[in-house]
Amino acid sequence: MKKSAKDTAPKKTKNSVATKISPNKDIKKAKSKIISLGKQFHRRGWSLATSSNYSALISRKPFQLLITASGKHKENLGMNDFLVVNEKGSPLEKTDEKPSAETALHLMLTGKENINSVLHVHSVWGTLLSEKYGATGGFWVEGYEMLKGLSGIKSHETRIWIDIYPNSQDITSLAKKVNERTFSDKEFVPFGFLIRKHGLYAWGSNIEEAQRHVETLEFLFEVTGRSLLVQD
Repeated sequence: MKKSAKDTAPKKTKNSVATKISPNKDIKKAKSKIISLGKQFHRRGWSLATSSNYSALISRKPFQLLITASGKHKENLGMNDFLVVNEKGSPLEKTDEKPSAETALHLMLTGKENINSVLHVHSVWGTLLSEKYGATGGFWVEGYEMLKGLSGIKSHETRIWIDIYPNSQDITSLAKKVNERTFSDKEFVPFGFLIRKHGLYAWGSNIEEAQRHVETLEFLFEVTGRSLLVQD
């Protein structure tokens, strides 16, 4: 995005006012962190090929969300492989890139207070468990020390429910279902959910917390999956 302000400024219309992008240093810092995450997650087998998408909130008022562009290999993300979108998912700068096809989920999640980063990954264990327990809509994880990696959990003597949703190309409808089920009347929302045969969506108050929640949940998924093999 090394274009001049003249080239990249959104066009004004009679009924709208162009929104200024937040200071470049904020966006540059978020991009650098996400680029690093892309490499880490790829090495761990969680973001292979062009799978996965990541976002970080730059500003709430006006709403500005930094999100990875569609179709980018996450091991090789560059500073130009991102877009900044508004609350409707529309890019705030002229670009040939397209935001992730799952932007509506990022918008729904970051629209909530204290959710400022969303990380979506595709691990083998998360995918397998999402299929095994997909028909029941989720599964319990309990008793593991690593549960304390989730913000708000202080003891291993805890159990959390992981919601699983059917895969869908209608992301707006899927986001609505997640909002209604995962965030309704629960004592503890475990900072993540699975999409069947697809992957994990996890979030946090910042990129670092979202990363910790991804790592925690993926560890718990692998332990849960391997324990089933041992039992058999």
